[in-house]
Order: sequence, then structure tokens, then C-alpha cells
Amino acid sequence: MVELRFRNDEPLEEPAVTLDAFLEQSDAHAVRVEAGEDVRKLIPHFGRLKLVEISFPRFRDGRGYSAAAILRENGYTGELRAEGDVLVDQILFMRRVGFDSFAPAQPLDPKVVEESLNRFPYLYQTAADHAVPVWKLRHG
Repeated sequence: MVELRFRNDEPLEEPAVTLDAFLEQSDAHAVRVEAGEDVRKLIPHFGRLKLVEISFPRFRDGRGYSAAAILRENGYTGELRAEGDVLVDQILFMRRVGFDSFAPAQPLDPKVVEESLNRFPYLYQTAADHAVPVWKLRHG
């Protein structure tokens, strides 16, 4: 599995533990969240969290998008990694919702990833990536 990172900080070498294990440990800094687990349980622990890895067991399972949005909307600023069945067609939307690193099960061509991230010069909604939507560019 090759990881794609869009962060400037050093990658965390610590392995991610399960959500239950994280909540029981006081020294863990990385957690892996499976599809359907309640990420709101992590909110009180943002101060010690450096990495949240969210599992995408199948590309059509969108619960990871919701988990990422909940984390970012509640102030999580650490690394947010999408892991598993991550397709190049999803990278732009995952970036918009707040993912900043990816560990796809199948390798992705970096050139194709870059092209997909730059495919649309204007965006229409506000999102976790803080891109300025086109309506705001037009109307201030």
C-alpha cells in the first residue's frame, strides 16, 4: 500500500489502534475507525490525537465521508487518512471533506491523482478544505 500525503508535518510512525483500544489507552496517538463506528467519541481526545485513519471497506461505502466531516467540523486538525478501497475518482471529494492522506489498497498513479484534483477550476460549495466557492468569487 503506497500512501499519498498532502501534509507538511512528519508522518506518524506509531501504528493506529482500534477505536475501543484508543479509548482505553492513555498513551495512544493514532486510531483506526471502522465504517459505522461513532467518531464523536474521539472529540474529547483531540488534544492527544495525531492521526485518525478511517477505513473504506468498499468504494461505495460513504460512511467515511460523514466521519471525516464530523471530525473536521468539530475542530480536529490532525492527520486524517482514508484507507482501503480508495479510488482516484474519490480523491477530490475526500480532500474536500477533510482527508489529507490516503492509503489506497490498490496503487494510484500520482499523475492521474494530480489531474483529478485539478479537474475542476471552480467549486460550488464550502467544505473542510476552505476552498473559496465560485459564487463568493463572483459576489464577494
